[in-house]
Amino acid sequence: AGSGAGAAMRTEISTAAAFVTRLLRAGGGVGEEQLRSSLFPLAEHYKHHWFPLVPSKGSGYRCIRINHKMDPLIGKAAGMIGLSHERLFQLLPSELTLWVDPFEVSYRIGEDGSICVLYESPQPGGKAAKQLESRTSCKEEWRTGRSSPSKSYNMMTVSS
Repeated sequence: AGSGAGAAMRTEISTAAAFVTRLLRAGGGVGEEQLRSSLFPLAEHYKHHWFPLVPSKGSGYRCIRINHKMDPLIGKAAGMIGLSHERLFQLLPSELTLWVDPFEVSYRIGEDGSICVLYESPQPGGKAAKQLESRTSCKEEWRTGRSSPSKSYNMMTVSS
């Protein structure tokens, strides 16, 4: 992680920001550009915790987690655009885990939900990023809203 880390993580952070924005927009009229720009301070937060040569290192620090308690980064970003924690809890799943790692962004809704990949890129040196088997079940879970509030969300796929 050096000065190049910010540029290197731009796609992953953009993917995570777009995903959270889409969840909020699906729940009720949040300005997309406003929210996306408020989430970009993630790059500063992750700056010294981004290790492309060892992508799993620091993953706990980069994990965005809502478990009946709002993740401080999401809360701060939403506060910058005037969204209260109460409103966030209405718009977002009560249990959401979002992993923002070098070469991969994935999420899980609910404690027992499938892990779904939003973005995946091959790692340098020819090693392919790991493939997850649960893509079909992710789409089904997303569509049916299992383990999430009674709202229905649309699946979003981002690729490089």
